[in-house]
Amino acid sequence: MLFDRFDLQPDDPLLALIGEVRADPRRHRLDLSVGVYRDEEGQTPVMEAVKAAEAQLVAGQASKAYLGPAGDVQFCARIADLVLGAHSGCQVAGLQSVGGTGALRLAARLLAVNPRPHGGGPATIWLATPTWGNHVPVFEEAGLRIRTFDHTDAMGTALDFAAWLEMAERAEPGDAILLQGCGHNPTGIDFTAQQWATLAMRMADKGLFPLVDLAYQGFGLGLEEDAAGVRTLVERVPEALIAVSCNKTFGLYRDRVGALLMTGTQAAPLAKAMAMAKALARGEYSMPPDHGAAVVRTVLESADLTALWTRELDAMRARLVQTRKAIAVHPLAGDLGLTGLANQKGMFCLLGAGHRVVQKLKDESAIYVAPDGRVNLAGLPLARVDDFIAGLASACRAPQPEMAL
Repeated sequence: MLFDRFDLQPDDPLLALIGEVRADPRRHRLDLSVGVYRDEEGQTPVMEAVKAAEAQLVAGQASKAYLGPAGDVQFCARIADLVLGAHSGCQVAGLQSVGGTGALRLAARLLAVNPRPHGGGPATIWLATPTWGNHVPVFEEAGLRIRTFDHTDAMGTALDFAAWLEMAERAEPGDAILLQGCGHNPTGIDFTAQQWATLAMRMADKGLFPLVDLAYQGFGLGLEEDAAGVRTLVERVPEALIAVSCNKTFGLYRDRVGALLMTGTQAAPLAKAMAMAKALARGEYSMPPDHGAAVVRTVLESADLTALWTRELDAMRARLVQTRKAIAVHPLAGDLGLTGLANQKGMFCLLGAGHRVVQKLKDESAIYVAPDGRVNLAGLPLARVDDFIAGLASACRAPQPEMAL
């Protein structure tokens, strides 16, 4: 029998936590695992700008016909403006994808079908670790060879930029490098503007190919500020791929809205890349879903809705900044290694704790974090910061030796 020959696959440990949280009867439970934004009441609301755009679509949308493998081309144009600026000096092509993960998948396939310039086996992509847990499966499944290096120092509290520069020296021309555009997942530790510029020049000089994962634009310092590093990069390298997710920035998690942008200095190679991307998309899922992308396009094409959305996103970021500061100034923050949170960016931080601490947080305090110690700070209400700190302090406390009787 065919089905019986499959190997039983383990559940994704992060997604399995969703079921555990729902089944936990403790009313004080706190879910800081899966990366979704929650308000002070613990809800993931639909943004008012999104509701207004949806109302416009319901009233005026004339058809549900297919859009083609590239999806909503005007959506892609608006996303390119949002990421690269309306007057970007580079040439841009793009297609709609099934979320940011779908964009990464298409990017991985593009890299995999493109032979290495000097032979020597499958295309290589370099990943700075720790990284988002789904990066490795996406790239492995596409057939890429993965090489890793350290993103942070030994303490896990600062960027190891020397490791990035060493990687650039070790990598071969044509190798791909994964960079996170802002709000690094899981560490919250981003490049400075100077580091972006230095790394961009090194990559251009060495002939390395950048793939940028941009999932949290607006959650770090602001929409423009969070895109600055990506813009610096594409100004200096001849070609790049940018996987964009709208799931966090527009709160469209279940609608799976993303785009793959391709930048270059010459039109003909860019047209070839776009044609290949559409062919791969056609074979993967045929056509992307329309609704979420139409919502984003409607918001970005309206000055009023864009202003409303920006205010909502600014408020979400401000609450996240407040949460980081509240943790960083807590009297126990120093003992728990959390004082640096105020200088980090985005939705996440990474606890310098092992499996025992993560398990004790869940068992003793009903606080759920990812198995690797990643904390979704965007899910932590300000009113529960003390609960989080107390639970973490208790979980980190060394077990007492048993008394001899």
